[in-house]
Amino acid sequence: MKWGIVFASTSFPQPDRALALAQTAEQVGFESLWCPEHVVVAIGDFVTPYRASPDGKMDRLWRRGGIPDPLVWLAFVAAGTTTIKLGTNVVILPEHQPAVFAKTAATVDSLSGGRLNLGIGVGELPEEYAAVGMSFTNRGRRMDESIEAMRALWSEEVASYHGKYVKFDSVRCDPSPVHGTIPLHIGGASEAALRRAAKYGDGYFPFVNAELDLLETLKQVIGGVRADAETFGRDPMSIEMTVGGARTVAEAERLATLGVDRLVIAVRSRELDAMRDELATFATEVIEPTRDL
Repeated sequence: MKWGIVFASTSFPQPDRALALAQTAEQVGFESLWCPEHVVVAIGDFVTPYRASPDGKMDRLWRRGGIPDPLVWLAFVAAGTTTIKLGTNVVILPEHQPAVFAKTAATVDSLSGGRLNLGIGVGELPEEYAAVGMSFTNRGRRMDESIEAMRALWSEEVASYHGKYVKFDSVRCDPSPVHGTIPLHIGGASEAALRRAAKYGDGYFPFVNAELDLLETLKQVIGGVRADAETFGRDPMSIEMTVGGARTVAEAERLATLGVDRLVIAVRSRELDAMRDELATFATEVIEPTRDL
């Protein structure tokens, strides 16, 4: 079992604290760090509710110092670490121009020695799309084209792509990712997200609403992705499953039986010394006993 830390950038956004978190996580045995993305946060009584929070607001995300750009934050901590993997959970891909984003991601991957994993999703907040000047209603179709176009730019020396929304002819996009491409972990819980993960995903990062039963929901969505993968002619076990919801050995064992490959936790401590103690204790009590799951 692999273990990662989610909300890494929003929990410790400042430079000294960011490095302390990343270096401590690497030293004690965490495999990866994962950072969310929200370019802007809409404020007001009538904005679209944020479903990942019980009160529909993003206060818990930005109250420690904002929501840093995930790739910039990860590039910063990459310079102070050597082995820990660097992930997004998730970048709202259709809010980005895909060629520009492909270049940025490949640069971070190259500078970090091939450690980048991209969790990507379509999002569900129209106010964000309006703020960055991107269409909200066709975001799913643009997501699929962006995935295909980015993979072409990463893997081909001279790439072309002709979609409805993304088009380019005979272009280079250097530097290339260290391993020839960057793993894409599809986030979400909709039927479209499951199909997208099955068709395109190197991994799947499901969102489970707090009102739902975690184990039963994960059983359904993981099974759904793997079943759909077979219909696309893919090896269903090649899709890595990353979920939250476990902080004990017993919980990790239950999730492992569902086919989960990576578990992620959020850091509860706010101060650096407490954070170091929390991560070291968790590594000893939970990570070490679950390595062979």
